[in-house]
Amino acid sequence: MQLNATQIQNALPWDALILALNDIFVREVCSPVRHHHTINVPQEPDATLLLMPAWLEGEFLGVKQVNVFPGNNARNIPGLSSYYMLSCGKTGRPLAQLDGNELTARRTAAASALASSFLSHEDASEMLMVGSGRMARRLIPAHMSVRSVKTVRVWDRNEEAAQALVAELQAADINAEVCAKDRLEEVARKSDIISCATMATTPLVLGDWLKPGAHLDLVGSFTPSMRETDNTAMQRSAVFVDTRAGALSETGDLIIPIREGVMTESSIIAEFSELCSGQHLGRAGLDDASNAVTIFKSVGDSREDLAAAILAYQRLV
Repeated sequence: MQLNATQIQNALPWDALILALNDIFVREVCSPVRHHHTINVPQEPDATLLLMPAWLEGEFLGVKQVNVFPGNNARNIPGLSSYYMLSCGKTGRPLAQLDGNELTARRTAAASALASSFLSHEDASEMLMVGSGRMARRLIPAHMSVRSVKTVRVWDRNEEAAQALVAELQAADINAEVCAKDRLEEVARKSDIISCATMATTPLVLGDWLKPGAHLDLVGSFTPSMRETDNTAMQRSAVFVDTRAGALSETGDLIIPIREGVMTESSIIAEFSELCSGQHLGRAGLDDASNAVTIFKSVGDSREDLAAAILAYQRLV
């Protein structure tokens, strides 16, 4: 069975996917460290092969293959392609091949929404989306599935891109508006939820802008040199991650402030396995919970891919 992007979207409604992610983080899942391999491409930049396996013993086995070929930019074709192979955990028999790009985007947005269900205010109504690409189009409805967001504002360095996304949201009957390029601070200061999905290497949303009780969702940074917020935000916030191991090794949002001595690894309060199992109650477990500022930093985890692939397969067969 081959599942394309549209089939995956239809098979993974937000409520069911968020529940599947919550469940996978309280189960015994084998999830080896991600494999990185450099591939020589003659007369072109080196390519990268990423392999992300995970399995539930006796049930399901899955692996995501991601191919990153920078030389494709010169051909005007995407530099990244991926697919996910789901197999039977008893026989090894292949069950389904899924479009990896859509699977990753959807489970990433669902992870942010799952975190928001633990960390944002239950009455959060004002959302700021920083970035207007593939992830923004999924993060907004995902967050709206767990909180009664009344207004969405979209900021992007490319204001035309922000306008295009706002038009799509309005067509879907979502109360959305463009945040002008020079109004980011103003809008951030009044937002209950701020979600960032950019390729920024310098902070965009500053800690001094976060109002009491705000929740900051950081999705974009996936290398040690990338970051979307500053040291101040990390110092004054309760910091949560999807996985400590991944976040501490991959994202500049944590690596840089730790290197500069403004926080330590122990500053991370909890990861998904602790939130989903009830070992930590999220916002409810914080001192002065109403006014606490929370941050969730995701870098992705192979368990999330496995949960999403299993759910899509089961719903379609």
